[in-house]
Amino acid sequence: MAGAPSSGERVAKTLARAGVASRREVERLIAEGKVALNGAPLTTPAVNVGPGDILTVEGKPVAAAEPTRLFRYHKPSGLVTSHDDPRGRPTVFAALPPGLPRLISIGRLDLNSEGLLLLTNDGELARALELPSGGWQRRYRARAYGRIEQGRLDTLKDGITVEGVRYGPIDARLDKAKEGPTGANLWLTLTLAEGKNREVRRVLEALGLTVNRLIRLAYGPFALGTLEIGAVEEVGPRVIREQLAGLVSPQNMPTGDRPLFRAAGTASRRAASAKAARAAGELPPPPISYKPGWARPKKKLVGGGAAKPPRGRKTSRKSGPPS
Repeated sequence: MAGAPSSGERVAKTLARAGVASRREVERLIAEGKVALNGAPLTTPAVNVGPGDILTVEGKPVAAAEPTRLFRYHKPSGLVTSHDDPRGRPTVFAALPPGLPRLISIGRLDLNSEGLLLLTNDGELARALELPSGGWQRRYRARAYGRIEQGRLDTLKDGITVEGVRYGPIDARLDKAKEGPTGANLWLTLTLAEGKNREVRRVLEALGLTVNRLIRLAYGPFALGTLEIGAVEEVGPRVIREQLAGLVSPQNMPTGDRPLFRAAGTASRRAASAKAARAAGELPPPPISYKPGWARPKKKLVGGGAAKPPRGRKTSRKSGPPS
């Protein structure tokens, strides 16, 4: 086994920052004998990596950590959130378009779930956003079958224990119920901060509901929005600096304002729109300029102040009493 240098950082952290794998996956790679330091296979993650050390995974040198990058991906149902699946099922990472760096997922969505999946090249960031102690809320939309009243859903705010597993507070709202001959088709919105394995499905099943569709709408401040199924979009460096300050190492913090990756579909749609505008004799819209702080969540106004009328709208005044 390679000795631990007196300085440097732990091998798991080095590989996580380089986007090779999460800390937990690094431990598995070490146990399988796939990680070597200066040519000597490691048998424990309790090893430090110094500036001059050569670290390899499966015989390939590990490059220095790149600036942190973050992507929103609209995961379709039927994909496993994994790089390799022992059962040979299609995976998220095999479905991604070319031109992306090596990415890992922030949390998971199970095979039959869909919606927003955050991907990053920074394993340390993934770990920070996954931990329940971070308080990052996940919002889901669930379609379920059965019958339930809002009052019973409200009890989830105190948490619930299902088959010996304790789940934290869940804010659940019944949005729509359509009665049928033997039950009702329901749409619910749920917000939680833990994201344990199959948490939404297991909790709703404990309440007598059968979930037949589950969509993740948001993860913290990052929302699914209008992202098309199967599409991936990079989060800009400015948003990362403003939303993830304190969670990304200073040496990994990206600079600049524009993302490096742009999906071919997005570029072609924008090009087609510009071409149509030129054909109509119109000038393309000017580039959008962003002011510092634009990515921060906007505070809601408190109080009952009257809304200002739209600019440019004139109000008519009548002279004399009304007729």
